[in-house]
Amino acid sequence: MNHAEEWKVGVYLTEEDGITKARAVLGDGNTQMVGRGKARCNPQDVEIPAIGDELAASRAMRDLAGQLMHAADRDLAAAGAVPDLPRTTYG
Repeated sequence: MNHAEEWKVGVYLTEEDGITKARAVLGDGNTQMVGRGKARCNPQDVEIPAIGDELAASRAMRDLAGQLMHAADRDLAAAGAVPDLPRTTYG
């Protein structure tokens, strides 16, 4: 079976009052999954926005990966192909 497809993930970041929030959006035009993550700057730390961006974005992508893994597990179960071992959880 030959199959080719391209999936694009957009990561959107906002920062307000020392809290960086991220949304990782995976969409194919018909359906959409959204992962969310956030990071807070410790008041005693020097504020470096890039670090908050990295943390929030990685957490949002981890959340999205977990949702995608759960969707795949549901689809496998619906097709009668349940995995032998429990999967590592993501997100």
